[in-house]
Amino acid sequence: MTTAFIGQPVSRVDGRRKVTGGATYAAEFDQPGQAHGAIVRSTVASGRIASLDSTAAQGAPGVLAVLSHQKTPKLPYRAHRAFVDPEVGERLHVLQDDRVSHQGQPVALVVAETLEQAQHAATLVRVAYEPETGITDISRVEPVLPTQQKTDQGERRPPETRRGDPERALASAEVKVDHGYVIPRENHNPIEMHATVAAWEGDRLTLWDKTQWVHNTSAEIAAVFGIPADNVRVVSPFVGGAFGSSLRTWPHVTLAALGSRVAGRPVKVMLSRREMYYGVGYRPHTVQRVALGASREGRLTAILHEGYQETSTYEEFSEALLNASRFLHSCPNVYTRHRIAPMNVHTPTYMRAPGEASGVFALENAMDELAVALNIDPVELRLRNEPEIDEFKKLPFSSRSTRECYRVAAERFGWSRRNPEPRSMRDGRWLIGWGMAAATYPMNYAPATATARLLPDGTAEVMSAASDMGPGTWTSMTQVAAETLGLPIERVTFMLGDTRLPMAPVHGGSLTMASVGSAVQAACRKAREDALARGGANDLTDAMRRVGQPVEATADVKPGDASQRFSMHSFGAVFVEVAVDPDLGETRVRRMVGAYGAGRIVNPKTTRSQCIGGMIGGIGMALMEHAVVDVRNGRVPNANFAEYAVPVHADAPPVMDVLFVDEHDPHVNPLGVKGVGEIAMVGVAPAITNAIFHATGKRVRELPVTPEKLL
Repeated sequence: MTTAFIGQPVSRVDGRRKVTGGATYAAEFDQPGQAHGAIVRSTVASGRIASLDSTAAQGAPGVLAVLSHQKTPKLPYRAHRAFVDPEVGERLHVLQDDRVSHQGQPVALVVAETLEQAQHAATLVRVAYEPETGITDISRVEPVLPTQQKTDQGERRPPETRRGDPERALASAEVKVDHGYVIPRENHNPIEMHATVAAWEGDRLTLWDKTQWVHNTSAEIAAVFGIPADNVRVVSPFVGGAFGSSLRTWPHVTLAALGSRVAGRPVKVMLSRREMYYGVGYRPHTVQRVALGASREGRLTAILHEGYQETSTYEEFSEALLNASRFLHSCPNVYTRHRIAPMNVHTPTYMRAPGEASGVFALENAMDELAVALNIDPVELRLRNEPEIDEFKKLPFSSRSTRECYRVAAERFGWSRRNPEPRSMRDGRWLIGWGMAAATYPMNYAPATATARLLPDGTAEVMSAASDMGPGTWTSMTQVAAETLGLPIERVTFMLGDTRLPMAPVHGGSLTMASVGSAVQAACRKAREDALARGGANDLTDAMRRVGQPVEATADVKPGDASQRFSMHSFGAVFVEVAVDPDLGETRVRRMVGAYGAGRIVNPKTTRSQCIGGMIGGIGMALMEHAVVDVRNGRVPNANFAEYAVPVHADAPPVMDVLFVDEHDPHVNPLGVKGVGEIAMVGVAPAITNAIFHATGKRVRELPVTPEKLL
């Protein structure tokens, strides 16, 4: 039986449990004697609570407690800041004072015997406010430079960067384009809504929570309550999609633990779909300007890329909005400036391909506009400006397969048959457009620990406190473990999602395979070598039979100095065909081809699923998603699936091709992987909008491209 599993399209080892209801998600961990919590939220964006009357709620059937700033134990809120948290500012101290900083802020928690009783009683809490003038209209905010900014691979970069003399180069450029681009707020809408079940036993707390990082949830709640982190166990074996919404530990987790402590019994708090728009972050509203200068031969001479994004008044959230513009295309004169717009909103957070998805949208639209101005094919323009090194860091790339991505994707798509003239391609009455864009995302690699336990019966248990929000962590780690141990895959069990397991980094930033996978490989190699030596055999099963007792090994991995010697990123190219109804303005995405240079591909089946998911997410970004904010009060009136449009099966293109360029990169991490979860969404939105321009001759620079913008 073969034991070569890395690189094979292995079906999900957890698939049967998921389709038969055997996978348990956070809200399903019901506990004996469990009560339910319902959150009362502010209806103003700024001010203070003048009065709060909970008398009627407390007298309602089944109510066990009503918590507010008037009656809630004061919590220590000790310092704690993970790298997923903003580095400047302080997280919301829930129910600790009478201040209101944003619409939808929790102002009370009702705990009752049943969910229905809690929800009813929450409507009986009477809150009066002394409102203050809030800042809820981003068009009226003067953006400011962030205090500091993190970028890829943990490195710090100033909010402003400059090389050469970009202003002079732009002024003297033979051909130039200079435009603004707008992306509205996009909300997190995973299929599983956020939920926490909290249960205390003395001073020990167990949380069954939807999280992408169990150890961070443990550390944050321990800091909030002033107890040791070892006293907080967090369990999260399955996550029903997250996309960044579960990176941080949000106020509802604290409320569940607080409600449980006050009620003296387990408490479940589950957010409604509407509450998701006020409590778990979002992709921030983004305003950008990109100016490009070039020679008539299509050589870039200047790139100026500026952007600002909304953040809250109590934390400075910023993301890697402008990173790609510094190295994706070769240019001697580059200026970037990233600013933030503090507003009375809850803090934004990371959303799939944070920063890059938004910044590359503007950059790659501008590149397409430049190609039109130069009358040069968009692929050719990018090839003429393909850099040999990272011109920002002045480092060689550990690997960069952009040229090959352009070639194989264009060939599969049939790009050579494209008529460059807008409105020149038709299918009956439909206008057909072909567009493309480049994509990139950093390779992230973080410290991780894994343990491998070999058993006398020839099976193995491998464990690390990683998460799986859908990409296939259960499966890919089992593949790595089985191949490293030399065992059949069905004899290997992988365990994750529990703080009792070895420490793992956050499940985000496309770093899980690089980090946890490398730790799993190291632990399994160590355990196998130990078992073979102790058993005096060349076959692991025979060796373990001779040893007669478990053999266990733990391994830690961490990045070396490769990031100081190389610029490490995944690269890709996305090609799209759209059809636009000229009378109705309806846009349908018909075909999409993505080619990616992402290092070693551990499981092409689950990786293809990742890329298809990113493509569909990009369709939502380009054509549908828009969290409308009422500028009078910060309310989101379309906080529901009836009015916040997301792609469904009918919106998915009939053809979605995913191609992986063979790439061997020994520098990035022991497994040689780069990750695809984020890059799969980068470049999709600009490829779609570029295709829409080709179809219609209309350049839409503000997302989403809804029908009225094309009429």
